[in-house]
Amino acid sequence: MESSWVSLLPFLVVIPIAVLSKQVQPGLFMGLILGSYLVQPDLFGGVKTLISYLVDNLVKTNNIRIIIFLYVFAGLISLTKMTGGMKGFVDLVGRNVKTERAAMMLIWLSTIGTFNNPNFRIVTIAPIMKLLKQRLPLSTHKLGFVIEVTSNPVVVLVPIATAFVGYMVSLTGTALQLVGIAESPYSVYIRSIPFNFFSLVIIGIGVYYSFFKKFASDSLGRGTEALNALQEEEKLQKCLQEYEKETPSKPWNLLLPLIVVLVGTVFLSWWDGHTQTSSFFEAFIKADALGVMLEALFITLILSLFLFLLQGFSVGKLVTHFIEGGNELVSVILMLALVWALSAVSEDLGFSNYIASNLIGWIPPEFIAPVVFVLGSILAYFIGSSWGAWGLLMPLGVTLAHQSGSSIILVIGAVFASGTFGAFASPLSDNTVTLCTILNLPVIDYARSKLKPSLIAAGITTVLYGIASLLI
Repeated sequence: MESSWVSLLPFLVVIPIAVLSKQVQPGLFMGLILGSYLVQPDLFGGVKTLISYLVDNLVKTNNIRIIIFLYVFAGLISLTKMTGGMKGFVDLVGRNVKTERAAMMLIWLSTIGTFNNPNFRIVTIAPIMKLLKQRLPLSTHKLGFVIEVTSNPVVVLVPIATAFVGYMVSLTGTALQLVGIAESPYSVYIRSIPFNFFSLVIIGIGVYYSFFKKFASDSLGRGTEALNALQEEEKLQKCLQEYEKETPSKPWNLLLPLIVVLVGTVFLSWWDGHTQTSSFFEAFIKADALGVMLEALFITLILSLFLFLLQGFSVGKLVTHFIEGGNELVSVILMLALVWALSAVSEDLGFSNYIASNLIGWIPPEFIAPVVFVLGSILAYFIGSSWGAWGLLMPLGVTLAHQSGSSIILVIGAVFASGTFGAFASPLSDNTVTLCTILNLPVIDYARSKLKPSLIAAGITTVLYGIASLLI
């Protein structure tokens, strides 16, 4: 189809609907409906086209593998929680914490066992920190800030065994395909990690606040906390007592699966790529990353099931919790399906060609990465979703970079950084809401307390993208 301004309409519909509804899926769906009717503008043709785009993109090998990986990974994490792995890990690391500095150190060290998913990390470490707060002079706002700094910003920097890797690689591959680049999406994603400047900067700021400076809201709410301390302690103790009765404490039920999936991913990556090159490190680039991660995950699942069965857990209980865990990511899988279909519709409408011929001249190449980061951060803040912002912005960012001659790796890093800012700073973020629920913090009050360091990190990040654009 000949490119025209019409190719922009699906994206122009997606963004305002996503912002107004505070949900990404409705915006993507409306954009897909509009795009489908633009491709085939008759009463039933648009619906048939919509279904065709959804089905055709869902049955692609890599896309199916992404969906299976996300579902199985979430199910495995649910099993480790049900079998006492999470509780055992909390018990293991929280026994000897007696000072504020030790509490901060515990939060940072606990990322070793909980780096695979931000929400999993939050529900693992926040309850134990809430209990420690009752006997240590800890600020709830500071605890929340440090826990969040070590959640989403850390997870996006880990290239294996996280719930984010498959999604990020998939978005990268879809965007590269959109502009006709055949390079390995995983290798491109790996090379973009050092350019996620926001994650690196906010982690540095997190270390500073953890060990060298009081948090801005340290003095806020102390009276309220003091009045409610006894009541909170009693409620927490009741919850912990119920948890003690129902859940065993088996830290290895978490640690062993994590070790197996990490070691398995590294070994199988080398094994898959070593026949194509004599270089040890190049073997990891040559490997089929998605296939390898899926193989390692299934090996881990099988071994974990044997381990749990030997411990006396029933087959029915394991199956139920596995399915419940996987179902928690159904909304993410739906969003992926819509992103894939919308990208295909946009390309058929001539989106890339129109961007190349009309919009490139508006933004100098050296400003594309900073502009993408700022626009993406604003979008991510209002929708509260890193994944949603990545899905909306990645095709546009990569197309702008490719057509203008700017660094694609740098712009991909800027897209991921912008989504990370939104997931960290926005009061609409599911990470923020989950954390505030556990720590009994008012969401808006807590979000306001972390806004200043978030904006400082965003400002530094924007400058770094400007400098990097001039140097690369």
